Amino acid sequence: MEADGRPSWDNPAQFILACVSYAVGLGNMWRFPYLCQMHGGGGFLIPYLIMLVLEGIPLFYMELAVGQKMRLGSIGAWSAISPYLGGLGIASVVTSLYLCIYYNVVIAWAFWYLFHSFQAELPWAACPANNNLTEQQECEVSSPTQYFWYRETLNITSSMEEGGGLHRGQTVCLLMAWVVVYLCIVKGVKSTGKVVYFTTAFPYVVLLIYFIRGVSLHGAANGIKYMFMPKMKELASPTTWINAATQIFFSLGLGFGSLVAFASYNQPHNDVQRQAVAVSLINSGTSIFASVVTFSIYGFKATFNYESCLDRARINLLNSFDIEEDAITNDNISSWVTQLNSTYPDRFASLSQQLESCNLESELDTAAEGAGLAFIVYSEAIKNMPVSQLWSVLYFSMLLMLGVGSMLGNVMAITTPLHDSKFLSRRLSSEALNGLVCIFCLLAGLGFTARSGNYWFTIFNDYACTFSLLFIVFVEMVGICCIYGLKRFEKDIEDMIGHRPNWYWKIVWAGVGPIILIGLFLFYMITYITGETSTYQAWDKDLGKSLPKERPPYAQVCIALLPLSSILCIPFCAFYEYVQRKKKREPEERVVSCPLTPREAC
Repeated sequence: MEADGRPSWDNPAQFILACVSYAVGLGNMWRFPYLCQMHGGGGFLIPYLIMLVLEGIPLFYMELAVGQKMRLGSIGAWSAISPYLGGLGIASVVTSLYLCIYYNVVIAWAFWYLFHSFQAELPWAACPANNNLTEQQECEVSSPTQYFWYRETLNITSSMEEGGGLHRGQTVCLLMAWVVVYLCIVKGVKSTGKVVYFTTAFPYVVLLIYFIRGVSLHGAANGIKYMFMPKMKELASPTTWINAATQIFFSLGLGFGSLVAFASYNQPHNDVQRQAVAVSLINSGTSIFASVVTFSIYGFKATFNYESCLDRARINLLNSFDIEEDAITNDNISSWVTQLNSTYPDRFASLSQQLESCNLESELDTAAEGAGLAFIVYSEAIKNMPVSQLWSVLYFSMLLMLGVGSMLGNVMAITTPLHDSKFLSRRLSSEALNGLVCIFCLLAGLGFTARSGNYWFTIFNDYACTFSLLFIVFVEMVGICCIYGLKRFEKDIEDMIGHRPNWYWKIVWAGVGPIILIGLFLFYMITYITGETSTYQAWDKDLGKSLPKERPPYAQVCIALLPLSSILCIPFCAFYEYVQRKKKREPEERVVSCPLTPREAC
C-alpha cells in the first residue's frame, strides 16, 4: 500500500506476470498459427517481427508509462492528461465491457470440453450411439468432432432468427467461468497478484508437455516443415503486412485500458521501459512456440487423414484383384494404380479419382481459424492420440488458464476506473463492486449461451472491438504527442526511470505509429464497406456443414452500433467538457466587457 492509499503489486515480478498472463491468451494458440498457415509460414514471420518493433513494443510502453505516471485507471489517467480526453478512458471501458461479456463464453466452452474429457471414450471420437437416423446421418456427413461442437456443445440453430432458448449446460459453464473470475479479482490487485503465478506458469508447462509429445508424433515433421517453409511472394501482399500489424496490436491487448490499470498499481519508479520490452518479446516468442506445437499436431492430423485415405484406396485395390497384401503399401500404391489403370482403365477410373483426393498438401492447406482450430481441429487430433483423455484434460485446462488470465486484465480495465471514483468507492466495498461487475457481465452474456448465441458471438468477436481499438490507440498517441506534449511526456518518463526515451521511441510515437494506425483503420473501413458483412455462416444439419445466409436487418444495425457506441464517447465527452468550460467563462467575460462605472454596471 502506497502513501497515497493506492494498493500496489507486492513486487515487480507480479506486474510482469500479470501483463504476460493478460497478453498471452487464446489468440496466441489459434489466431497466430492460422495467420502463419494462411500467409506462408516463415514468410509471415518477417512482417510480424517488423511490426512488433514499429508498432507493438512502443505502444505497449506508452500505455504502461501513462498508467504508472498517473496512478489511475483509464478514465482518470486520460482525464488527468487532458480534460478533453476523458472520453478516451470511457471508450476503453466500454470496449473492455463488450469483450468481457462475450469472451468468457470461450472459458465456458473450455469447461464443457474439460468435463467431457473424463470419460472412457471421448464423446467427439465417434458418432453418438442412438436410434435417431437423422442425427447419425448428420454426424457421418460432417465428422464426429464437428457434430460434437455444433450439435452437442452449441446445439446450434439453423439461423439467427431462431432463438432456440438457453443451452442449460453452457449456462452452467458460463456461471462457473464468472465465479472463477470473481474469486481471482475479489480482493483487487492483491488477489490478482497471487493468481497470476498459476495462470501464467500452467499454460507454459502444458505447452512444453505438448511440444515434447507433438514433435514425437508421426507426421509432426510435415506440419513443422509446412510452417517454416517460406512463401516469399506473400511479402509483396499488403494483406500480409496488415494482418501482421493487426495480430501484434490485438495480441498485446492495446487500447482496452487493461495495461493502464495494471501499471497504475506499480511503484512510481518502476523501470517500465524494460518491462514493456520484456513482456512484448515474451508474448511474441510464445506465439511462435505455440505455433510449433500447433503445427506438429496439425501435421500429425493431416498425415493421419492422408494415410487413412491411402489405406482405403489400398483396400479397394486388394479387393479388386488377387494381389498379395504385403505387395501393396502406401508408398507404392500410386505405381500399382498407374500400372493397372493402363490395362483396365474402366475398372480403375473411380479408384484413380479416390487416390487423387489423397493429398497431404491439401490436408495441410486446410486452414481453421478461431474456435474451429481450438475446439474442432485440436479435438480431432487429440482423439487419435494414445491415452487421449489425458491429452484432452491437459489441453482444455490450458485453454481455461489462458482465458482466465486474459479475463483478469479485461475485468480490471473496468473495475479500476470504478474504484477510482470517489462516489462509488465510498458507497461500495471492493468485493461488492467487483461482484456487481461480474454479475452484470454474466447476465449480459447469457444470450451467447442460447442455441443461436454463437452467431451473435461471431458478430461481437468481429466488430465489437476492431474499429474502436484502432481509433482509441490513435487518439492516445495524438493526445500524448500533441495535447499533453511529447517533451512533457519525456520528462515524466525521466522522473520515473531516470532517463528520457531515445530517438527510436519518439519517432514511432510521433510519426510511424500514427501512420500505421491510420493505414489499419482505412483498411478495416474499406473491408467493412466492401466486405460480406451482410452474410454469415449458418449450420445446415441436413448437409452437415455451414452455409452462407443473409443477416437480418437488426443484426446489421448491431454491427454498426457496436463500434460507434465506444468511439462516439471520445467526441461527445470532449464537446461536453468544452460546453462546461464555456459556461464557466461567460460570467467573467461579461464582467470584463462591462462599462467602467459601478453605477452603469448596475
